[in-house]
Amino acid sequence: MLRDLARSSLGGLRAAIRPMASAAALTPFAPAGLAGAARTLTMGVPKEIKKNENRVGMTPAKVSELTRRGHKVLVESNAGAGSGFEDEDFAAMGATIVPTCVDVYQQADMIVKVKEPLAPEYTLIREGQVVFTYFHFASSKELTEAMIQNKSICISYETVAKSDGSLPLLIPMSEIAGRMSVQQGAKYLEAPMGGRGVLLGGVPGVRRGFVLVLGGGIVGTHAAKLAAGLGAEVTIMDLNLQRLRYLNDIMPANVETRYSNESTIRDLLRLADLVIGAVLIPGARAPKLVTREMLSIMRPGSVVIDVAVDQGGCIETCKATTHDEPTYVVDNVLHYCVANMPGAVPYTSTIALTNATLPYTIALAEKGWRRACADNAELKGGLNIIEGKVVHEGVASAFDLPYEPVENFIASHRH
Repeated sequence: MLRDLARSSLGGLRAAIRPMASAAALTPFAPAGLAGAARTLTMGVPKEIKKNENRVGMTPAKVSELTRRGHKVLVESNAGAGSGFEDEDFAAMGATIVPTCVDVYQQADMIVKVKEPLAPEYTLIREGQVVFTYFHFASSKELTEAMIQNKSICISYETVAKSDGSLPLLIPMSEIAGRMSVQQGAKYLEAPMGGRGVLLGGVPGVRRGFVLVLGGGIVGTHAAKLAAGLGAEVTIMDLNLQRLRYLNDIMPANVETRYSNESTIRDLLRLADLVIGAVLIPGARAPKLVTREMLSIMRPGSVVIDVAVDQGGCIETCKATTHDEPTYVVDNVLHYCVANMPGAVPYTSTIALTNATLPYTIALAEKGWRRACADNAELKGGLNIIEGKVVHEGVASAFDLPYEPVENFIASHRH
């Protein structure tokens, strides 16, 4: 149904989009320092091969922004079908459709993806080839070693950072994952799904469900807001008192803020119907806030959803699952730990993600990765591995690997 809706929407919009693109009416916001001298690059958009991953690295509208600047964009056939974008939509915006991912990797200077490369893709990535995607290296030593071995340039969406510490390429997916965590939690609390049979919002005369959110960042904020909107009793925990004050100001009356420590977490786990893990340390492993022993405190049929699974999870019993088999049970507590939650709503999440990545993609295409990263601290933060060297401290510390400062690779390219 989603695909049919997407097709019908696209059909109605094509006539409007094409003249806009040809008239250069689609002008993306460009972060400070990202404009540069024109150059041409061949970019490749492969079809995602992670199970149940239907997002795609570019939409037809974003392809248009690149092709009208003189760049070549290769799109693997059917790469966008799961998000509602057909080959003809990409071709109409100037993309070259190629039959296989091998064609994409062999011909492209830069790969634009959504999720981390999987084992079949490791050997397709060439030395010096730029790969721009979510890597989440700290959760996979195998992936880290493979990217070191192929000597590619790995720029991770999740560590591109603004001066205030915000993560512009993680925010849109975090917003979606936060909202989905409550959606899924409410579903799996139903008795037929294995849950306690609790309605989060309750009804008159019956207590509301209790939701415990670990982490007050983007994921946690959106999870708390949606849970509160459903009528649940919500507690959100964080270590940052300034953040807690902010959350206390913006949240409705049924959301309480608490300072995070083990003792308080234990007390609240006894009451929780739904626990949402939403802790992030950019580029590094998530801290384990709920241990296996602490899990035994929870009531049978309670649900835990670990959105931090991409970074190893903040619940000790977390292990990555898929949309096909999303849940498992440990100590009578149902676990939902899908590593690509936004992949379940690919139309929404693809557009949200590519809206955010486009200015950076343009900068990398027009300047080359060295100059673009030298000129812009946001992109520089995205560099994780360069030509076989780990240049992100979080990744290096996760696996006790040698670390080399990123400045060693880009300093000479600064203005």
